[in-house]
Amino acid sequence: MAVPAGVASQRVADELRERILDGRLAPGTRIIQDELAEELRTSRLPVREALRILESRGLVTLRANSGAWVTSMDVRECELSYKMRERLEPLLLAESAPRLSDEDIDELEALEDRIERTDDVEEFLVLDRQLHWTVYRHHDAHDLAAILNRLWDTTQHYRRAFTRLAGERRGWIIRAEHRLLIEALRQRDHASAERILELHIRRTRVELVKHPEVFAVPVPPRSELNGH
Repeated sequence: MAVPAGVASQRVADELRERILDGRLAPGTRIIQDELAEELRTSRLPVREALRILESRGLVTLRANSGAWVTSMDVRECELSYKMRERLEPLLLAESAPRLSDEDIDELEALEDRIERTDDVEEFLVLDRQLHWTVYRHHDAHDLAAILNRLWDTTQHYRRAFTRLAGERRGWIIRAEHRLLIEALRQRDHASAERILELHIRRTRVELVKHPEVFAVPVPPRSELNGH
């Protein structure tokens, strides 16, 4: 039985999103639709629809008469994304924090324990995102959450590059800020939690823009489409 077109498109979109977020497809990489359709054993129609889905999420740029490319950011665009996060994530925290249980906060501490035990950048990126979104899990502000999910996705590559660049020099600051945030939530001091979160995001923005080399877009070979 044939897979419905909408299901096939979403499957392709999910696969491409995973490749972009885990770094297999870097910003500036061209996506060759025929090659992708052949690799994923589907027709071009689900691939085209998947690319439109990802374009709406900011992960892919479609250029008329040129094709599809993994979206890249310059310093100004990334800085603006972080400024948006500074203002919007404390709002999402405020929507969720009053409903966080003691068990939720215990889970945050367990995640932070795992963050402090790892020196693997990819594991850190996964755990860091999980920690933040555990804080927000009880929100009832779906439009706001969708905006923030997009901002997290579109800046993922630059967080990865900067994390590798900064290494342990910056790691202890992240850990301290996470601990302060968790403690404020445990004390039900939500106003302080919002301020800590805002400063946490702002400090990353300020440091990130000091490293323009993070925003260099390499010209990848066609084989990078397949992660080789």
